[in-house]
Amino acid sequence: MLPEFNLAQAVGMLSFVLGILCFYQRDDQHLRIMMVIMNLNHAVHFALLGAVTACLSALLSVLRTGLSIKTRSRPVGYLFIVISFALGVYLSHDWYDLFPILGTCIGTYALYCLSGIAMRVAFLCGALCWLTNNIIVGSIGGTLLEATLLVVNSYTIFRLYRGQKVLG
Repeated sequence: MLPEFNLAQAVGMLSFVLGILCFYQRDDQHLRIMMVIMNLNHAVHFALLGAVTACLSALLSVLRTGLSIKTRSRPVGYLFIVISFALGVYLSHDWYDLFPILGTCIGTYALYCLSGIAMRVAFLCGALCWLTNNIIVGSIGGTLLEATLLVVNSYTIFRLYRGQKVLG
């Protein structure tokens, strides 16, 4: 059964477009700025779908990504991981509610502890968690987003790797 297309799905399709713009960025700071915008939109999308843990994870992603623009402090990143995990587990009702929590924790670690290619590889792992969540909650735009981000992010990793080989 396909999910019904409505306002929630339209907002999800906007997340799809914002996500492509986000992960096409080669500059880490530009990626972070676009990610704040995308996650804010994503939080609205998941709220409209009634996906509580996914909405919470997206809101925490807005805060953690916004802070990561100003600081790369590992303790701040670890604090967000603990908060995301604790609130997510508290609010989750089913085992599959843990997918957005895990995706958020991986993304937080990537933003605060990694950079360049390693950061984007971690984002690939987080995207797999979010893809699973989006399929389960029936998010059309979210599913398209994560599937496309896997491809776009892989291409960006290839471009960065190729750029390192040329310089090195």
